Amino acid sequence: MPVTTAPPDPAPSAGTQDYVGDPRNDSVLISVNGALVPRAQATVSVFDSGFVLGDGVWEGLRLADGRLVFLDRHLDRLWDGAKMLRIDIGLDRDALKGRLFDVVDANRMTDGVHIRLMVTRGVKRSPYQDPRLTVGAATIVIIPEWKRPRPEIFSRGVRLFTVHIRRTGPAEQDQKLNSHSKLNCVLACIQAMEAGADEALMLDDRGFVATCNSTHFFIVRKGEVWTSAGGYCLGGITRGAVLEAARREGIPAFEKDFSLFDVYGADEAFTTGTFAGLVPVASVDGRTIGEPGAAADDRSGPLTRRLRAAVKALEAENGGGRGS
Repeated sequence: MPVTTAPPDPAPSAGTQDYVGDPRNDSVLISVNGALVPRAQATVSVFDSGFVLGDGVWEGLRLADGRLVFLDRHLDRLWDGAKMLRIDIGLDRDALKGRLFDVVDANRMTDGVHIRLMVTRGVKRSPYQDPRLTVGAATIVIIPEWKRPRPEIFSRGVRLFTVHIRRTGPAEQDQKLNSHSKLNCVLACIQAMEAGADEALMLDDRGFVATCNSTHFFIVRKGEVWTSAGGYCLGGITRGAVLEAARREGIPAFEKDFSLFDVYGADEAFTTGTFAGLVPVASVDGRTIGEPGAAADDRSGPLTRRLRAAVKALEAENGGGRGS
């Protein structure tokens, strides 16, 4: 009787945001309202609006070669979100840029760094939602960490699972708002995780592909690049850079409605995000997408590779340094 050997379990993953550990992060200094505080002592009040209500906005930034990639685009989005929530950040852009560079300089960071910039409405007199119960200024926290993506996400690609949790449209909570409240995405991530996938693929309320739970999603079909129409997803900085890079390269790129039928038959697929950039998608709902690339360390298809290089060129042109 023939003996069948089960394939080995795939490498454990924490999705597209998983990273290579770095012991330097144990003693990193964090900026809490302008004060540089050791990681173990960095705290905010239990009455803070972000803790009590998820009432705040944030940005993830990347430090490369001493410059913050697409810094002005990130700050544009931060200020737009704060304006929607009527949060007074309390600093102008130059002052906030100064805080960002103060904390990376204090940690002697120049490259391979991911930064979480968070702004909440501030401390409440009582844990209640009314903004008029806020006392004092906004809370501004900047957490810099040495972080590089795990190489496995490029060599094997990520596995996506389409979840039943839908992205909301502007009539509910507008997904262009990068708020602290991410329960919709957290629930989607849990469902994908329990299905054995790396990340969730989320649909809009009509059944068209919207985005992933923490990244944006693109497919390649017959030489064209498609991503969602954009009404049900965050205005992603890297997403926008991919579309800009495609135009520069003469690659047809479209923001449009498309369904899982189009995804399953795609030639290539990839996710985008500030942290890991363009990451190849190996499968969606168990359907293999495309063919592995020629290089053992990168499963990306040829168009994904071309776009990654073009985005890198844009990053070099749009990095923000101190005083810029």
